[in-house]
Amino acid sequence: MSETHPTGNTVEKPWTGRFSEPTDAFVEAFGASVGFDQRIYRQDIAGSKAHARMLAHVGVLSEAERDSIITGLDQIQNEIERGEFRWSIALEDVHMNIESRLTALIGEAGKKLHTGRSRNDQVATDVRLYLRDEIDLIQTELRRLQGNLIDLAEREADTIMPGFTHLQTAQPISFGHHMLAWNEMLQRDAERLADCRKRVNIMPLGSAALAGTTYPIDRSFTARELGFAMPGRNSLDGVSDRDFAIEFISAASLLLMHLSRFSEELILWVSSQFNFVEISDAFCTGSSIMPQKKNPDVPELVRGKSGRVYGHLIAMLTIMKGQPLAYNKDNQEDKEPLFDTIDTVKGCLRVFADMMGCSKDAQGQSRCHVVPRREVMREAARRGFSTATDLADYLVRKGVAFRDAHEIVGKAVALGVRTERDLSEMSLAELREFSSAIDEDVFAVLTLEGSVAARNHPGGTAPERVREAVQLARNLLL
Repeated sequence: MSETHPTGNTVEKPWTGRFSEPTDAFVEAFGASVGFDQRIYRQDIAGSKAHARMLAHVGVLSEAERDSIITGLDQIQNEIERGEFRWSIALEDVHMNIESRLTALIGEAGKKLHTGRSRNDQVATDVRLYLRDEIDLIQTELRRLQGNLIDLAEREADTIMPGFTHLQTAQPISFGHHMLAWNEMLQRDAERLADCRKRVNIMPLGSAALAGTTYPIDRSFTARELGFAMPGRNSLDGVSDRDFAIEFISAASLLLMHLSRFSEELILWVSSQFNFVEISDAFCTGSSIMPQKKNPDVPELVRGKSGRVYGHLIAMLTIMKGQPLAYNKDNQEDKEPLFDTIDTVKGCLRVFADMMGCSKDAQGQSRCHVVPRREVMREAARRGFSTATDLADYLVRKGVAFRDAHEIVGKAVALGVRTERDLSEMSLAELREFSSAIDEDVFAVLTLEGSVAARNHPGGTAPERVREAVQLARNLLL
């Protein structure tokens, strides 16, 4: 049975033998996925080539048929990439569009390509191939962002800023140390994606519709051809599993959560209330009504896009939660959330990596796009009683119990609040009113530099430790 393509051409559907009337026009459009799954054409063609080579390897196809199929698939790929291929909704999806065109090009051999496989295992294979490729691209952008953060951390290892808890000034830290905290999160993201890729890299092809096939296929041969680690161990699971996609979107959600938190800090830091950093104009926009405005649009957009990816994770979990084995049409709904997650993550990483990096201007001078305002940050750290803990530690070293030291310093801070002075601005006589254990050497621990340098242990904020951590972080990128 044939149906008419909207262009007026007649198309043959490969499954119509059992049917006595054509598909309702709206149902056809409602059920078609070719509008969004055509993006996996390269993986579909690669999978079909490997399948054809395997069929020839086991004697199901002749070598001439194999070669004709591969030549035809190469021509189809060229047509698609030149924009000459005509996609048909009547043919439902990327797989049937390519197969139909192949048969039109090479004749009977094209009809033999689908021997020993189903669209169920075909699409599961194609999506895994596509996601595997995209994870590799995402990792490249992620590593670029990490590299830029590590470079920034090295440049600012000695730059002092206030560290915060509860968004209140806590202790002085190095700006470089702060940047390396974000790198640690991104490193975990990279490791999660690498681990996820291992489970993506399992081949469903050969599962056929759900039970395998009676043809003498060699699944290990096909897996090697396509670079899979191994064929899947169960045909039912092979066609119905979408855990790998859910796992990827889960890892992507964590990655976007980290970028969103980073964005929130940048948004705060560029505000006039903080004024900690300057973001170059290339990553900001102005206001249509307020001429003074410079809005941090890139961080705001990234922060907003995290919710988009979270939504895709919930959508995928919901799609899968009620499905019996094996394949169900519900699984067609997996692609748009997955594809949009991939696009969103790649876009966010690209723009973030560019923003956190440096580039050359028209005169060939290097310019970094996020520049810390060192004096502003240092003054903020100085004004927030950020060395209070250092004073408490000093008293403990003088023999005062920590809880007593805590109370002593608290009273000293209260005086500072009343008189609008930092601890380092008080006289020795004033400080000794709170404890006779305080001597002239106290001022060495009340400086910001002394406080930061004192955290001189692995993982600490001392500049020399930051530089060590920079090198360790670079080694992990190799």
